[in-house]
Amino acid sequence: MRTLIRMLANVMIMLMPTLAAAQVAKEEGIGLMVWLFMGFGALIIVFQLFPGLALFAIMLREIFSHVPGKNPITATAKAKDKL
Repeated sequence: MRTLIRMLANVMIMLMPTLAAAQVAKEEGIGLMVWLFMGFGALIIVFQLFPGLALFAIMLREIFSHVPGKNPITATAKAKDKL
């Protein structure tokens, strides 16, 4: 029994710095590097969102604007007929 108590005491003594460090990290919260990383990820999303929305708007405009004679399929067919 005495050996078991000594062994548990030694394990607790060796684990105290680890337990103390875990408590400090819990109180600090999120560090600066984590905020910078999340901000960088948000910038990537935002800067990819604007060109994507612009291309989507252009695509919708081209789909719903019907101009006679501007159809690329018929224009290609007419050009082949002339040859």
